[in-house]
Amino acid sequence: MNIKNIRNFAIIAHIDHGKSTLADRIIEICGGLEKREMKEQVLDSMDIERERGITIKAQAVRLNYKASDGNTYQLNLIDTPGHVDFAYEVSRSLTACEGSLLVVDASQGVEAQTLANVYHAIDANHEIVVVLNKVDLPASDVEGVKNQIENVIGIDASDAIPISAKTGEGVQNVLEAIINKLPAPKSYNSNKLCALLVDSWYDSYLGIVILVRIMAGTLSKGIKIRMVSTGSVHTVETVGYSVPKKVMTESLTEGEVGFITAGIKDIADCHVGDTITDDKNPSDIVLPGFKPSIPVVFCGIFPVDSSEFDKLKESLQKLHLNDASFSFETATSAALGFGFRCGFLGLLHLEIIQERLDREFNIDIITTAPSVVYKITLTNGEIIQLHNPVEMPDVMKISKIEEPWIKATIIVPESYLGNVLTLCEDKRGIQLDMSFSGNRAIVVYKLPLNEIVFDFYDKLKSATKGYASFDYSQDGYNEGDLVRVSILVNGEQVDALSMIVHKTKAEKRGRALCERLKGLIPKQLFNIAIQAAIGGKIIARETVSAYRKDVLAKCYGGDITRKRKLLEKQKAGKKRMRTFGNVEIPHKAFIEALKLGDV
Repeated sequence: MNIKNIRNFAIIAHIDHGKSTLADRIIEICGGLEKREMKEQVLDSMDIERERGITIKAQAVRLNYKASDGNTYQLNLIDTPGHVDFAYEVSRSLTACEGSLLVVDASQGVEAQTLANVYHAIDANHEIVVVLNKVDLPASDVEGVKNQIENVIGIDASDAIPISAKTGEGVQNVLEAIINKLPAPKSYNSNKLCALLVDSWYDSYLGIVILVRIMAGTLSKGIKIRMVSTGSVHTVETVGYSVPKKVMTESLTEGEVGFITAGIKDIADCHVGDTITDDKNPSDIVLPGFKPSIPVVFCGIFPVDSSEFDKLKESLQKLHLNDASFSFETATSAALGFGFRCGFLGLLHLEIIQERLDREFNIDIITTAPSVVYKITLTNGEIIQLHNPVEMPDVMKISKIEEPWIKATIIVPESYLGNVLTLCEDKRGIQLDMSFSGNRAIVVYKLPLNEIVFDFYDKLKSATKGYASFDYSQDGYNEGDLVRVSILVNGEQVDALSMIVHKTKAEKRGRALCERLKGLIPKQLFNIAIQAAIGGKIIARETVSAYRKDVLAKCYGGDITRKRKLLEKQKAGKKRMRTFGNVEIPHKAFIEALKLGDV
């Protein structure tokens, strides 16, 4: 197809503003699937996506559309996630496109992630078509939301297209706007193959599958391709594209998006953002690729059954292939054995990876408490990065501890503003800005990241009945009065439960965790002390009482000294047991104790 008749575009929006439903209507109109094959959110292929009603993975689909000018155009549509934790997925998808549809809910208006995603599109030099969805709802306010887009985002919304993705009203106008307003792909005027590796995933039948956007030349079946970053060479076995059913073809040409398989066995050969070229006739163009993702939340992942360590490693490698925004490295724990220290873009991201490991690979895992990366300056001037609270150096060797902070943008109805300000102040926040747009407030706060990773998002939703939207970006490191809270069970430190918290919150969090463990650790024949400590100072304690045998049951009357002798003997036995006895903490207790956001 002529490159002038190709349009590559993404759909960007805040979570739940209807982008997947709009994608359904576009696929329906363009005849991508027959009516009997259509289902709601057809591009959300994962069970988790459909259950939670969120998009996790960007999906690419090719459609043919006959426009009102009589020409047939090839539309390559990428449906992107809306949640802040999947922003890396959005930025990657936008690199493969020239334009974006910005979908805004006409009843809810601009949300925090609408702002974040539209700025990603502006950074990628995209042409943006504004679409106002859900105009069929009684609460929709088309003119008000147009003004809000112009005031808050700063882009022209005078020709925004009103639609209802659910009923299909106005979707034809969106397709015409894609043809008339979005640019065709830029031609490099080169016959040498140059392709961008946009995404990759593992298929149990085909092996490693790669999603590519052809920048120049032609990628054909049977040619030898070279990955520029690793230099590895592979022979292309299959070439195809999604409609969203998979369709095999002989080649992909300049401007097109599709997938290939090339018998790639080593997962390390697939780097998202890499340039793919012809091995015999390499291109001089080397694409800039993607910025590496920076994990902000870390936690340990350990198999419940230690014999499944290799299976867990293989599963994480396959998941990493499909989601390059999380990282992992091997780690060991005295309590949990061998496992991995993993980095994520946020708590939802962590939850999704956990759930995918369980569903897609059938592995039972335990995760440690989430933490962030701290910078520690030692008294000798050395600066180290601390990923795991257990590795924190001796307090006497530390000059200062710095913690990561974020700049958070919260958009909330005025009636809930007081609740949001109270919550942010409680989380040690510093207010930077506050403005109003209609009946909604836009609040900008600087907040410590370690306060966010536990329960901030849940508490924000509770405090605003779900009406607040939240987006954040990293904002450097600040010095903080931080301490490590260790949990001791029967005098033994449990490394998996250690955490770093602000001194003002240490006692509260230590006491809460001790109380929870008391209800989870089974009784023994001796008392079990559960303690929270900062260094050598105990800040909280709970005791799991012992099973007690009634040694006086056979004493009917008789001298008190006889009874006392039996009780003293029992007491001495329990003391000896406590000295030698090991307390095995059940895996179930770990899982319950580390449930996110509860402590």
